[in-house]
Amino acid sequence: MMKLLKKVLLGIVIVIALVAILAVVTGNSHLFKAVSSTYLKGHAGPSIDEHAIFESRTVAVGEYQPWELGEFYNKIYDKDLLKEIEAFDPAAFLVVKHNKIVYEKYWNGYDENSLTNSFSVAKTFIGLLIGIAIDEGKINSIDDPVANYLPEYKNHPELTIKNLLTMSSGINFDESYTSPFGHMAKAYYGTDIKKLNEDYAVTETPGETWRYLGGNTIILSFILEKVTKMTISEYMSEKVWQPIGAKNAALWSLDKKDGREKAYCCFYSNARDFARIGQLYLNGGLWNDKRIVTEKYVEASTCSAYYLKDKNGTPVDFYGYHLWLTYYKDMDIYYARGIKGQFIIVIPERQLVIVRLGNERSNELINNHPSDLFTYIDFALKQ
Repeated sequence: MMKLLKKVLLGIVIVIALVAILAVVTGNSHLFKAVSSTYLKGHAGPSIDEHAIFESRTVAVGEYQPWELGEFYNKIYDKDLLKEIEAFDPAAFLVVKHNKIVYEKYWNGYDENSLTNSFSVAKTFIGLLIGIAIDEGKINSIDDPVANYLPEYKNHPELTIKNLLTMSSGINFDESYTSPFGHMAKAYYGTDIKKLNEDYAVTETPGETWRYLGGNTIILSFILEKVTKMTISEYMSEKVWQPIGAKNAALWSLDKKDGREKAYCCFYSNARDFARIGQLYLNGGLWNDKRIVTEKYVEASTCSAYYLKDKNGTPVDFYGYHLWLTYYKDMDIYYARGIKGQFIIVIPERQLVIVRLGNERSNELINNHPSDLFTYIDFALKQ
């Protein structure tokens, strides 16, 4: 019996060793990190509280500028809508109206200082930084060929910065969030995001087909590193996080120690400080009369890429420069979103900014928008 047990254990060890070797040989060593940080910890995928398991870089703060509270702070709310909000395991929900916080609530031990993962909300931050780099003359124009800044794209002079901003690069990134072998899994759990991107190429004509691909944002971050001669976190801190008076230093996950930011993802902050980004856009790029980015760029960012079509040939009227767009209750609305239900929503007509952070979002899409988005908007419109 003991000999049989030893043989079984030896067999298991051999199988594990072979699988490990195969993972390394096939370029899938990221699976070790993926398995150890998810299934071995009881998770089926990434969570909002993982900053401790990855290397990160601090996005430093400057002088803190506190929010004002509205006269009816936390006094007006719809109980039925609140129940709908709570159905998707929220961590935080906050509404700013006329530059004052009028409602906020936290769940499951989270509070106004808790740092949680923004996931793809971070894409919007990269889009913002591109606008600032243009304002500073570090980038000449969004119509510049990417090859002007990254020589590795010299064979594709037709690929422009605008194509990256509007998710129409024609690059064959795999955006699957379920495949452990796809680009997103390798970018999230891997250790060399620069080398990873070398495995993908322009395979379709840029500027024609809209495909939501995080790799586009990563390339934009490489351009920012090149032209600013700073890390993404340093540039974000100096040009945005400090000027808007964020209270808490943020964290941006890296691919390895002293490595590169996972620019498409993984900016850790809290609801109150995330709301500052929404307010900045609402103010047309101004923060307390300080110009952060031009109003022209903000306006362009929030206009639909209507000249594009998705893979089914449907005109794209729901996306701008790394921002999602919708029209609801006769109002133009734009927002940033993350896969676990992270939202920064701006409703200019009502001078509203909404932040929702949490662990889930609705799987039901209404015209390319998660259905719970409209619950958050409806709740805020009651204020």
